[in-house]
Amino acid sequence: MPTISEVAKRAGVSSSTVSHVINKTRFVSSELQGRVQAAMDELGYQPNALAQSLRRGEAKTLGLILPDSSNPYFAEIGHSVEAAAFEKGYNLILCNTEGDLAREHLYVAVLGNKKVDGIIFASAGDSSASIQFLLKRGFPVVVIDRDLASPDVDEVVADNQMGGYLATQHLIRLGHQLIGCIAGPSYVLPSGRRVSGYRRALEEAGIPEESRLIQPGDFHPETGYSSALALLRGSPRPTAIFACNDLMAMGVIRAAVESGLSVPEDLAVVGYDDIVLASYVSPPLTTVAQPKLQMGQAAVRILVERIHDGQHSCYQELLPVHLVVRKSSGVSIYR
Repeated sequence: MPTISEVAKRAGVSSSTVSHVINKTRFVSSELQGRVQAAMDELGYQPNALAQSLRRGEAKTLGLILPDSSNPYFAEIGHSVEAAAFEKGYNLILCNTEGDLAREHLYVAVLGNKKVDGIIFASAGDSSASIQFLLKRGFPVVVIDRDLASPDVDEVVADNQMGGYLATQHLIRLGHQLIGCIAGPSYVLPSGRRVSGYRRALEEAGIPEESRLIQPGDFHPETGYSSALALLRGSPRPTAIFACNDLMAMGVIRAAVESGLSVPEDLAVVGYDDIVLASYVSPPLTTVAQPKLQMGQAAVRILVERIHDGQHSCYQELLPVHLVVRKSSGVSIYR
């Protein structure tokens, strides 16, 4: 690679003049600018974009902390964030916490030392300490897919309560009265809001809530499977199950089949997230679609605004969800 000194020699100017032309740090006449540009073109010189950004106080790099990159939902969120960051000229560093708060704290420290410009954060649990650590140091942070209910943090979340409501209302309209619900982790607010939506739909329909019909889960297919077996062994057994994410819903379908039940004839199943795989399982899964693309785009947009203007008031963006009806809930015409 040619050096600045070689460009300066070819253009007949000093190295500092070349530097000022590249970085626009001082006025240089149009005649000298033309000579420097011609010399760079002739030699094939490319300015070091990273060095330029560091001189301006920017690394042009964002951090993304996810709780489980093996979960297709978070993989799709990561893809949308990366695409939006790339469009705005930023690189992305991905950190996967595996739901471990200690690992999350370590990544927060590492990203801070790497001098990234800001972090998009889907927390592993109670991440208030990590977020406050960053905010107190003036570090731009946007929380995605996690409702911290804090007016001091930029957040982008979907309407989880409405999602739980739509899923359960759909099953009620199909005639189901005994509807099981498999929740996500208790420490994750979106999970609790989906269960709240389930309860709201039952209450509006005048269906008594039964505590035995609400089973714990952790967003993995194994707990969808085991919790579904517990529900199906109850008496009377539910005729429908709403699982609070698609992976658990897939575990429910397996449990139903192994129990000798047909989906949807004997058991209607509804999931949550609308991951790509949801339309390829058998039967195709009715689910609540999360606005994954819009969430990634909004998080990057807000973070870049925060990087360049740290004084504006915090954003609290609540994005809509919608129900995607497929065969698993027993509807013959599906999208």
